[in-house]
Amino acid sequence: MSTASVPCQSTDCPNGHPPSRLECPTCHKLGIKGSFFCGQECFKAGWKTHKLIHDIATPKQPLLDDPNINKDGTFNPFGDFRFTGSLRPVYPLSPTRHVPEHIPRPDYAEDGQPISESRRAGQPNKILTKEEQEKMRTVCRLGREILDVAASHVRPGITTDEIDEIVHNETIKRNAYPSPLNYRGFPKSVCTSVNECICHGIPDKRKLQEGDIINIDVSLFYDGFHGDLNETYPVGRVDDDAKKLMRVTREALDEAIKICKPGALFRDIGKVIEPIARANKCAVVRTYCGHGVHELFHCVPNIPHYAKNKAIGTMKPGMIFTIEPMINLGHNWDLIHWPDNWTATTVDGKPSAQFEDTLLITETGVEVLTAGKRREDLYS
Repeated sequence: MSTASVPCQSTDCPNGHPPSRLECPTCHKLGIKGSFFCGQECFKAGWKTHKLIHDIATPKQPLLDDPNINKDGTFNPFGDFRFTGSLRPVYPLSPTRHVPEHIPRPDYAEDGQPISESRRAGQPNKILTKEEQEKMRTVCRLGREILDVAASHVRPGITTDEIDEIVHNETIKRNAYPSPLNYRGFPKSVCTSVNECICHGIPDKRKLQEGDIINIDVSLFYDGFHGDLNETYPVGRVDDDAKKLMRVTREALDEAIKICKPGALFRDIGKVIEPIARANKCAVVRTYCGHGVHELFHCVPNIPHYAKNKAIGTMKPGMIFTIEPMINLGHNWDLIHWPDNWTATTVDGKPSAQFEDTLLITETGVEVLTAGKRREDLYS
């Protein structure tokens, strides 16, 4: 205990700031001079303000003995959050990736606000012209190419941030803009959702592990139009539950696509998907749905994936939209969001899978604009 005698440092000292010898122990440890108080009441009364001195004097890098800090300097930024499963964020995030100036951008690229979506809210479903349909075929084909390249790198040991870099580079190589980048503030160029993450996972420094499953959701903006698709992949060898979950989710999407044609009701899509999930002891997420996509990243129609929904509208030739069921293992369809306000995970920590295609309603049926080669071996 120091024997120094200086006036009480409390801004509201009721005793007139007398000479004081009660030193703040944290300030003493940090080498901060002059932090003395006349008694415990003064010390406690100004604690919130006084503590700022400690924060300023403490090194910015977290202490290595912090349980949320790894030896390599990565850390979990939400240490007090009650996670539902074993998945954890691994920060710091890499810097925002650069998009060359010559690549056309959607309206939200700079400030994060999709103004055009807000202006078009409430308008009827768009019927695309033949020229616009061709542009959608092109952007969706490019999206399929990018997703297939990203999927070829899925293996134990790769980080989701490295997958983001691959998607970003493949996108700008095609003179396209990665649609997720800064959409409503999203910080990355692709969504990577692992295990219990249902959707909107932010790529970070977590390494994929043997037995994980990962959904890669690729969206891009090219020649004024967005394409959108995703698939879920096994990381190495996965257990039977994971295989079943992926197989059921893929089947649900495929069966839903089969009913799409002129005159079909959007609400009937969920009537196809949910019975398949329930028969396999799985649950369909209700919070998120499929959507219209063209010049706008997200717009009408809304496509719920569960039965007994109240979706409005009938399919007509020239309409383009996504179907993207998110299916959880078990009977709980609900979700929670991490403090990043993006990552959505199952409430019980069980895995979730998703598959998405962008579809065009034709005069006689449906065209899958994002179709790829089926890989049954991945789920068997």
